[in-house]
Amino acid sequence: MSRRIMATVVLTITILAPTADAAWAGPTRMAAPASSVKKFCPPLTPFKRSNFRNSARIHSRFFPLIPGTQLVYQGRANTGGATTPHTEIFTVTDMVKLVDGVRTRVVLDQDLDDGQLAESELSFYAQDAAANVWVLGEYPEEFDDAGKFTGAPSTWIGGQAKAQGGVLAPGKPKVSDRRFLEGSSPSIDFLDCGQTFALNQRACAPTGCYHGVMVIDEDSPLDPDGGHQRKFYAPGVGVVSITAVDDPEAETLELAKINHLGAKDRAKMRATVRRMEQRAYKISKVYRHTPPACVG
Repeated sequence: MSRRIMATVVLTITILAPTADAAWAGPTRMAAPASSVKKFCPPLTPFKRSNFRNSARIHSRFFPLIPGTQLVYQGRANTGGATTPHTEIFTVTDMVKLVDGVRTRVVLDQDLDDGQLAESELSFYAQDAAANVWVLGEYPEEFDDAGKFTGAPSTWIGGQAKAQGGVLAPGKPKVSDRRFLEGSSPSIDFLDCGQTFALNQRACAPTGCYHGVMVIDEDSPLDPDGGHQRKFYAPGVGVVSITAVDDPEAETLELAKINHLGAKDRAKMRATVRRMEQRAYKISKVYRHTPPACVG
């Protein structure tokens, strides 16, 4: 199971690994049945572009995405039979991007294993009129142990190749056994589901103890052996802890630091987003259908 902070799970069978200089045509994949979404986790609420007004301004109670905010997570994961230190750096940029007709906030999510960059992802979030926070696409670049770019086979963009965005953080959560769609893309065999597992919980991390916490249980029905993640959302902060249930990687993450970036660091994040987009337009067919991100 993929372990980015707001991750999705993508099952792929790769035949050839690309080089950084080669155009990425995509791996050979086992396609998910078209009925999987409705069967396992229908949308929490229908996706309607008219419901997204000022959608890049994300002030959700449980998942606020304020430009310039950077959340640093520390934890450990079992990779290759060994437990290694793991770091996630989740940066809310001051850039926006139009995805599936909706203005989204661009987030840069960097994944480091034992200090080495393993993945760098652009993800696109939007808030609807009911304060639900959606993810409408992801472009995750992957790197080998030497830090060399190997491809971005798990890219999905809402509205392209039958991909659908979904809700990560409900605006008016209610504890329920109903699972809801977090994202789906049949072409890359991707389906993630969530469930409002608990409310009014207490969770502690190096940054402090939080009350009134919402717990979202996540899994991929297409990967039944991958277990579950439980993400703890604290009011006014966002995710403060991630735990694993029956997950072979058994990764845990805790919020270790909250940074508020100044003008110089924000400019660096913008430059990183633009560099990643330049490569995305070269290697990803679905990404080419999106306009460039801009400051907003």
